[in-house]
Amino acid sequence: MHSAPYTAPDSRGYFGRFGGRYVPETLIAALDDLSEAYEKAKTDREFQDDYLKLLRTFAGRPTPLYFAERLTAHYGSAKIYLKREDLCHTGAHKLNNTIGQILLAKRLGKSRIIAETGAGQHGVATATVSAMMGLQCVVYMGTEDIARQAINVSRMKLLGAEVVPVSAGTRTLKDATNEALRDWVTNVQNTFYVIGSVVGPHPYPTMVRDFQSVIGREARTEILSAEGRLPTHLLACVGGGSNAIGLFHAFLGDDVAMIGVEAAGSGIATGKHAATLSEGKPGVLHGSFSYLLQDGHGQILPAHSISAGLDYPGVGPEHSFLKDAGRVKYVSVTDDEALTACLRLTRLEGILPALESSHALAYLDYLMPSISSGDCVIVNLSGRGEKDLTTILASESQFAVSPTVSHE
Repeated sequence: MHSAPYTAPDSRGYFGRFGGRYVPETLIAALDDLSEAYEKAKTDREFQDDYLKLLRTFAGRPTPLYFAERLTAHYGSAKIYLKREDLCHTGAHKLNNTIGQILLAKRLGKSRIIAETGAGQHGVATATVSAMMGLQCVVYMGTEDIARQAINVSRMKLLGAEVVPVSAGTRTLKDATNEALRDWVTNVQNTFYVIGSVVGPHPYPTMVRDFQSVIGREARTEILSAEGRLPTHLLACVGGGSNAIGLFHAFLGDDVAMIGVEAAGSGIATGKHAATLSEGKPGVLHGSFSYLLQDGHGQILPAHSISAGLDYPGVGPEHSFLKDAGRVKYVSVTDDEALTACLRLTRLEGILPALESSHALAYLDYLMPSISSGDCVIVNLSGRGEKDLTTILASESQFAVSPTVSHE
């Protein structure tokens, strides 16, 4: 049993040395108001009832824990279960967080919602809840991501959101976040910034984690029902890290191995990757102190991943703490490995996973040969893959993935 002091940051928002607030003075009052509102909401029966009701009736929770029988047979080793966040309304885990944050925005009297998005799933989830609650919504998105996530861009627009293209820098998630922060500084009086992952200034990393921790609580109940025991291993992809911490949080005090899988992109040696925890160094980005991809002068390096949701040069401060504490192992897999895993799951189980989730699935190639047949693995299937069809179909011919169950 691990005695893990991992549940909350200190009063200044630090997980050990990671976290805090590194923001313009203009935003301090807004962050203080948000912290106060969230602390009250945690013990407010009406807020919690409203949140849980929407998770059940609007998001479609609980999501099932699915035994992947043919994928298990493919590896010929431990049992593999998938936590089916792809079945959550809008197609990913992101809705768990946007429901909670936008309920808080209404409590604070904000009339305008802004967000950043990479893969588009957070943008869609934000636009969805804004439409349902009758609030104006503006989503910032890099032009590179707009090109590769056209389906989600159309979904956001149909939901009534304004999608603002960002052509600065790498034209991906980092730059979209920069623009969203500039908007917030300018319009802080009437605007609520819905951050999509466990990043940013305090209280966002803790608040987003808490809203996403429903994933792990459900998975814990479901695996005990299915197997009568806890899993031996948890696997989840890590970009900013919300789906991973959402799964991990309920098991942090248990003797369960946890593995976060980052994007190795074209390969670590090429420098074209997004393996922040594996290859980065601590620094400040987007309001908090955490591991980053940076050069020797502290300048942020461009990240690369085939999956837009992992294409980010930072990571949540709690993940940085868990890495240094040795509680979670962080690894990386390449674009090609993720694509192969995506096609394998599609053909073996009839489930098309997001390319983000496919990174976690790809690490099974390394994990399964090293564990026993009596072990049990839960992979967080954080999203579905329709949004990635253009990328997947353009690359499919490169990969010969057998639909059989043999381990060849």
